[in-house]
Amino acid sequence: MKSLERLLKDEAATIEFGEDLALALKKGDCVGLSGDLGAGKSTFARAFLRAMADDEGLEVPSPTFTLVQSYELRIPVAHFDLYRLADASELDELGFDEALSEGICLVEWPEKAEEALPAERITLSFTHEGEGRRVRITGPDAAFERIARSLAIRAFLSDAGYPHASRRHLSGDASVRAYESIHDGEPAKILMDAARHKPGPILQDGKYYQQLAHIAEDVIPFVAISELLRQRGLAAPAIFARDLDKGLLLIEDLGSEGILDAEGRPVAERYLEAARLLGRLHAALPERDIAVADEIVHHIPDFDRTAIKIETSLLIDWYLPWKRGLPASDTERSDYFAIWDELIDILGLAEKNLLLRDFHSPNILWRPDRLGLDRIGIIDFQDAMIGPTAYDVAALVQDARVTIDGALADRLLGAYRTERRLHGGFDETAFLRDWHIMAAQRNCKLAGIWVRLKERDGKPGYMQHMPRTFAYLQHALTHEVLTPLREWCIKAGILASESAN
Repeated sequence: MKSLERLLKDEAATIEFGEDLALALKKGDCVGLSGDLGAGKSTFARAFLRAMADDEGLEVPSPTFTLVQSYELRIPVAHFDLYRLADASELDELGFDEALSEGICLVEWPEKAEEALPAERITLSFTHEGEGRRVRITGPDAAFERIARSLAIRAFLSDAGYPHASRRHLSGDASVRAYESIHDGEPAKILMDAARHKPGPILQDGKYYQQLAHIAEDVIPFVAISELLRQRGLAAPAIFARDLDKGLLLIEDLGSEGILDAEGRPVAERYLEAARLLGRLHAALPERDIAVADEIVHHIPDFDRTAIKIETSLLIDWYLPWKRGLPASDTERSDYFAIWDELIDILGLAEKNLLLRDFHSPNILWRPDRLGLDRIGIIDFQDAMIGPTAYDVAALVQDARVTIDGALADRLLGAYRTERRLHGGFDETAFLRDWHIMAAQRNCKLAGIWVRLKERDGKPGYMQHMPRTFAYLQHALTHEVLTPLREWCIKAGILASESAN
């Protein structure tokens, strides 16, 4: 167990502390609130619950007489007051175990049921000190690190000139990054929390997956690519404050409106503008090295053979065993990677430029108050590389999160090609060949990712995208250059044979 102390100089500081912990706690956390009457336990609990609800007016009645109050919030929270508990066994009747399995438990007067509460819990001990109070935070290592991280974010905001900003959870994704909405009487800003990646298992050449696939391991690539895009006149977030070592950025909020309608369907006008944006981006000469700070230069990596193959390996390492119940044979593996080696050789002749990597609906914003390409806001580009221009076009035209029908797909490809023709030097035949290869590569990767998220990370919701991924893959494989891969997929049982269709 680790511990630290904080001086909360007044009630406002206690409320901020409640907000800070609302960003740190997660399902399964039990928090014991200890201290004399009036020491600040209820003030903290009220602030915590209102921050979790993002509702300053949330009614938070004392659970003194009911013993427990439950709240269905972003994470369910059960607020217990055990002062009137006659016996620790009564916790079972109050549904404590169920509440902890489904969410967070705040427990005032934990001393009344010491033996019945989890030993590995967080404890906040409040004592009066002057006009304020002192809190001692004790917790198991993992929970303590989350709390310390949230307090470090508060210090970062204070150093950036926003000491009393209101913090609210915004999102997390399939990665290790998290985002907060920051309000301080000005236009909202976004806090990007992206601690440096912890190395994974060594897979090849002494490197782990992030290194082989050129996945950003800190915030330096984000800062660099944001600067590059903005220099090219595109709408990437401005960066107002940064701590490169801690992985904290305070960035511009480009809005929340995306390129899908209220029913989650693609809005053609917005997708078409995004396609034109790619055409404009790819018409400029690529840049390799971007200065980020004194003696820090980000070199944009290549989408090289190793990166392409480590991504396509997800199909054979994760999807195939899940689909068949048996791993790939040595022959299947050898044949699969030999096919990709030949395709990568073909890509050696492809036109190359900045590759944003995930240019699709979750990462494209629509700004209706702007004009032209400035209406498109771009986020989540920290994994950018130099690679075939066809890749990002494939990511947009075959959006992994929403179905793009054939008619709209053709319009998007047409809009991109028209924009490229305006600038000259564009080989359309080679581009379409490369588009099919990149679409196949991306969908082989995605099929494996959806299974990995389900099997390894406990996130089965992503499997809803699998039918779309395979419909896209089948279309990608219609180009003659991909005949060997299509035949391999049929033989491996990944795709139905053509005679069966």
